[in-house]
Amino acid sequence: MVGSPDPQVLAALLAMRDGADDAPPPVGDVATRRRSAGRVFNQVLAARPPVTGVQAQEFSLTVDGGSTITLRWYRRAGADQPGSAVLYLHGGGMILDWERVGGLYDEAVRGYVAACGVPMLAVDYRVAPEFPHPSPLEDCYAALRWLVDHAAELGVDPSRVAVMGDSAGGGLAAGVGLLARDRGGPAIAAQLLIYPMLDDQTCDPSTGSAALLTWTYEDNATGWAALLDGAPATGYAVPARVAELAGSPPTYLDVGGLDIFADEDVAYAQRLIAAGVPVELHVYPGCPHAFDLLAPDADVSQRVIGHRLRYLQSL
Repeated sequence: MVGSPDPQVLAALLAMRDGADDAPPPVGDVATRRRSAGRVFNQVLAARPPVTGVQAQEFSLTVDGGSTITLRWYRRAGADQPGSAVLYLHGGGMILDWERVGGLYDEAVRGYVAACGVPMLAVDYRVAPEFPHPSPLEDCYAALRWLVDHAAELGVDPSRVAVMGDSAGGGLAAGVGLLARDRGGPAIAAQLLIYPMLDDQTCDPSTGSAALLTWTYEDNATGWAALLDGAPATGYAVPARVAELAGSPPTYLDVGGLDIFADEDVAYAQRLIAAGVPVELHVYPGCPHAFDLLAPDADVSQRVIGHRLRYLQSL
């Protein structure tokens, strides 16, 4: 992580921190991180204008163990369906559920759908530490199967379904892509990995400056420890540890240059390319984790959203 912060992003983040003097919570303190994230996300949501022209419908899905999760289907009101669709997996460090972050993600998903016309299915997957791996990943894979199984009634071409997620959701999206590959489907047309959380080894604060970290090494250690729950970091829980990436879906990946995930994300993109997977990679200098959510009006945020929309419209 090198270089100067983007000035517009920096100004937005400093304005959000004005008057805040909370000490960073120690590694392992999930409860404090949940409270803090809830405050920040509500603050960001309050500053966003509402998105109009998008309808949302809720469905229930029974997953392993008899638990029920909620799926939310977003589509343009009164518009013809394009045939493509996206399974959207929200961020939250593997420890933040829809109850805490859903307000902001509801607006974000509505924004994508309104702008590009591609409908999206958002998943209220279970999170750690209450539900460690494999529950979050299996919930997301079950939602993919549900979307494909209900494609006809939703007006979706099952061969044009993509998986998209940011942060923890990006890591889960990569895991779903690998799981679908190895379980023989459903086929995934593309995966959009937005600053994905891929590698449990990114937990060393000596490797970068904490000056502009919106997701810290301590946060990351907390999220991974909660997800893995003492189990080895193998299999689909940690996509960066999967030895063979050939057969992964065509991939769009973007990350900020000041994000602690920058190195692991670029390395993953390089491994995908080496495995013969088509990859579009963007690295945005001067930008920390989740910069587009936290500073949506910055010029660089508008550029990154524009690239995602272009890719979505190509499905």
